[in-house]
Amino acid sequence: MKGKTELLADMNARSREVFRRLVEGFLETGDPVGSRTLTRSMTESVSAATIRNVMQDLEFMGLLDSPHTSAGRIPTELGLRMFVDGLLEVDELTKDDREKIDLTLAANEPDMGNMMDRIGSALSGITAGASLVLTPKHEAPIRHIEFVSLSQTRALVVLVFADGHVENRLFTPPLGQTPSSMREAANFLNALAEGLTIGELKARIKDQIGLRRQELNILARTLVEDGLALWENEGDGQERLIVRGRANLLSEGTDEAELERIRSLFDDLERKRDISEFLDLAESGEGVRIFIGSENKLFSLSGSSLVVSPYMNSDRKIIGAVGVIGPTRLNYGRVVPIVNYTAELVGKLISDRG
Repeated sequence: MKGKTELLADMNARSREVFRRLVEGFLETGDPVGSRTLTRSMTESVSAATIRNVMQDLEFMGLLDSPHTSAGRIPTELGLRMFVDGLLEVDELTKDDREKIDLTLAANEPDMGNMMDRIGSALSGITAGASLVLTPKHEAPIRHIEFVSLSQTRALVVLVFADGHVENRLFTPPLGQTPSSMREAANFLNALAEGLTIGELKARIKDQIGLRRQELNILARTLVEDGLALWENEGDGQERLIVRGRANLLSEGTDEAELERIRSLFDDLERKRDISEFLDLAESGEGVRIFIGSENKLFSLSGSSLVVSPYMNSDRKIIGAVGVIGPTRLNYGRVVPIVNYTAELVGKLISDRG
């Protein structure tokens, strides 16, 4: 099947104009658009029969659909996608919309969560759609961590920060992890986390892994030098110390104690590596999206669209996003500049706050 660019290239000027005007008519009214309606808006004088032929060709290309109850056509999802990507004429941001957005951010709400709620409410009000606000990750010291298993491939980390902020992040847990292993990881982290940010906590775990590895090397060195053991996959997550038969038969207490200590260190090292991986996943996990007004219900409906734009901090790093969700007949030309302008302002506000 041809891509959107190829389909657009295959269309002559008349087909493009029929397609563009039909989609614009649909976005304006939400109703199927007929050939007679289009004859009144075309730049050149064209008969309804000619337009019907063009519409049939566009339907064959998968860009239009004809509801059973009407002789008119509506754009398909592919048609809307192609229109938005290649033919959409984006409006200038109106003075009224700009002032409403400026007014929301001018309040300079000290609490970031409240500010994001205000932005979401403003976007909902201005666009008459549902708003989406993906907030920046919080960097305050951690008070408590909890992992919640949602399914075999999805888990939630709940982070409670020292300043009272609570954040939920979704992540995909490593294979083989169970609810009990997640609880064990959380207990271990909570014993260390007090007063540390996630970055500092990761550094502390990394230091502990390094110390355990060093201890293991010292204990194992003599066994390896004496030919009683050898390393397999040394240094990576699958490393093993293979103890040869003669060492297994040693009956002297010191050697047995050393072997038991090595086994214990291995277990500890493996557990800390697992916990370190959990922490990596928690840090990079998705912030839970906030749908203001319509909540999740809109996503269970077919035919919804999302216009979203990321915002960046002073280092030009993407730290969040704002967007609007609405029906497929969203006024894209108006909503796109509203979302882009809001994202730019949020990024600037966060950068100015440092």
